[in-house]
Parts: sequence; C-alpha cells; structure tokens
Amino acid sequence: MKHLGRVAASLAVLSVLWAGAAFAQQPVKIGLGEALTGPLSGAGKASLLALEIWRDDVNARGGLLGRKVELIVYDDQSSATTTPGIYSKLLDIDKVDLLIAPYATVPTASIMPLVKQRGQLLMGNFSFQVNHTVKHDMWFNNLPFGDAKSWMDGYFKLGNKLDSKTIAFIAADQEFAQNLANGAKELAKGIGLKTVYEQNYPPTTVDFSSMIQAIRSAKPDLVFVCSYPSDSVAIVRAVNEIGVGDSVKIFGGGMVGLQYTPIMESLGSSLNGIVNYDSYVPEKTMEFPGIKDFLSRYQKRAVEAKTDVLGFYLPPFAYAIGQMLEQSVNGAKSLDQKALAQYLRTHEMKTIVGPISFAPDGERAHPMVPMVQFRGIVDKNIDQFRQPGKRVILSPEPFKTGELIAPFEKARKS
Repeated sequence: MKHLGRVAASLAVLSVLWAGAAFAQQPVKIGLGEALTGPLSGAGKASLLALEIWRDDVNARGGLLGRKVELIVYDDQSSATTTPGIYSKLLDIDKVDLLIAPYATVPTASIMPLVKQRGQLLMGNFSFQVNHTVKHDMWFNNLPFGDAKSWMDGYFKLGNKLDSKTIAFIAADQEFAQNLANGAKELAKGIGLKTVYEQNYPPTTVDFSSMIQAIRSAKPDLVFVCSYPSDSVAIVRAVNEIGVGDSVKIFGGGMVGLQYTPIMESLGSSLNGIVNYDSYVPEKTMEFPGIKDFLSRYQKRAVEAKTDVLGFYLPPFAYAIGQMLEQSVNGAKSLDQKALAQYLRTHEMKTIVGPISFAPDGERAHPMVPMVQFRGIVDKNIDQFRQPGKRVILSPEPFKTGELIAPFEKARKS
C-alpha cells in the first residue's frame, strides 16, 4: 500500500509538472478588433501589418515570458456598433491575455465602458479623448497627442506670428471631429480670434463647394478644418477648384487622411500650401532609433499585403504598441493587468517613435505633434513622399525643419 501511495504521489507531481509545461507552451493571446473593411480599412490594415511585424520580432526573441505571441483579430468593419461584441468575444470566448484597441476614436469609444467594467488593460491605437469621461485607469494611448490644446497648439502659434485676427471653422458632425473642433474653438477664443464663419456638416456630405464659397466671402485669416479622410479629399478638391481668397493665411489643421499615402498620391499638387497635423514624416529630426529598419521591412511587406506602401502615419505607432507591451510584460514579469498598468504608468517606454511616458489619464505626458506644410508636391509621384522636404515640419521646435510660407495662396505655388 505504501508503494502504491508513493506511485500516486509521484503521478500527482508529474501531472502538475506536465500541466505547467503545457501552460508554458500556450501562446500569449493578444486580441483586437481592426478595420479590415469599410472606410477606415486603409489605416486598419496598415496598423495590423505593423503589429504582425512586431509579433514576428518578439517571437524571434523568445516571445513573452517564454511563450509565443498570437494575435487574434476580428474585422470591426470600421463601425462602432461591432466593437463591443468583438471585445466581449475576445474576453469570454477566446480568453485573450491582453487587449489592443481598434484604430480610431469612434470604434474605441464604444468599448471603453466594457474594458473598465472588466478591469482590463487597453492599449489605445490613435483614439482622441475616449477616456475623457470614462476615466479608466488602465488605458494607455499610443497617439502622440493629448487634448486638443496639445494637438493644435502649433497651428495657433503659427497664426499668432502672422497677427491673425479672424478664423473660420468647418467640422464633421462626428465625435472625433467635434471633440477636436470644440477644443480648437476654445483655443481660438483664448487668444482673441474672432470666428467669422462656422459650419458643422453631416458625415454623408460629398459637396463642399458652398462651404468654400462661404469661407471665401467671410475672408478669415485662418481656416481650421476637422475632417475625415473622404471629406478631406473632397474639401481639398473644392479648394483647388474655387480658391479661398487672398485673405487666408493658413488653411488646414485637423484634416484626417492627408497623412495616408494613397490620398497624398491622389491629391498630388492640390496639397501644396496646406498646413496640417501629422504623426511621423521622413525628416532628419524624426530619425529615432529603429525607425528606418522598421519602415524598410514594413514597406517590403506592404506591397504583398496591399496596404499603405509607405506606412508613415500609423504603422510606426502600432509597432510601438507592441514594444510597450513587451517592455511592460518583461518589466513586471507578469501578465497581470494591474501590474502591467502600474509599470506603464511609472516607466518611460523606448519605441521607434521616440520615448513615451504617460500622464495619469493614459495619454502622452509629453505630446509631440508635428505640424507640417506641404511643399513642392507634383502629381502622380508616390516616391516624392519618401524624401524630406515635401512635408516641412513647422513645429514643435525639436522637430522643426523649416519656416511657414504664407499666405495660403502664395504657399500653394511653393
């Protein structure tokens, strides 16, 4: 009987060891919804490709905690209505270890209450002020901006230097654009700018000629635009056809889409003179460690993946999400959500887009928003955007590579 007892005990120990070994072989599952179809799919596919490159890199280094990394991805169809169901499935069915938010503000905003209720760490992917009211203490955004002031401060400082007195606003009637526009209006009011024209437009708007005509009649010094990709294209074409008049010193500001390679290639010379926010551009001042190697590898794979072939806007920041997860898991030596959040809150992350540290709200502690001006763009030439000098950085000072050309009509000929 004693012999049988020893055998049973040995088998129990072996069972525990086998279970532990089997667990060690299970992948670390990272789940996300991503825009693989719909209007945000161009950015979503590029973002996913960057995360896949990081996954391959981290697995080549042995994975996380000795376990391979697996990405579990569902198409959110660029819709906020699909994301809560996707993230519930990731947590309840797929039992993922970590979560990454979908690209963009509107799809992410719809899952913030869910992840807070579940006590889940969530790495943001270019969302704007989605944690403003939810106040989730385990949210960490890769966006290089913070609030509207950090995003648009450079634009208004440029306007101030030109002794601007008046401003016009046009903005999409959706959450992101309205958040940005409202912040910009507060900034404008704070520095004494008078609003001479203001128009919110429905997301379905395709013809902006009447708005451009109205701006031309109002004769503002500055024109601040908060638009989504398809809107941005239509607005630029309307400006190119109609013109905004000689009074306008600066045009642009918050136009999403002018950072995307296909849109830049399509609009070509129509972009000249526009001043707009960006995230990463190939200027000497933004040559962070590892960025060139990443972009070289990304661009080779992007052709086969049929996504943004240059990948300047989103992909480096998506790769940075992976870098931050890797550093926090290795630093905390755990996948515990609270431990990872504590590590991210208290350490500066080293990434290919520069060092990142977080404020208490999970946004950048030190926002760095490149405000760029399109210069010397010609039509039907994608390779020009690989070179410096086509999106000259006007601010902030550490990134600056040139001075503003104004007024806008003069800059359009630059």
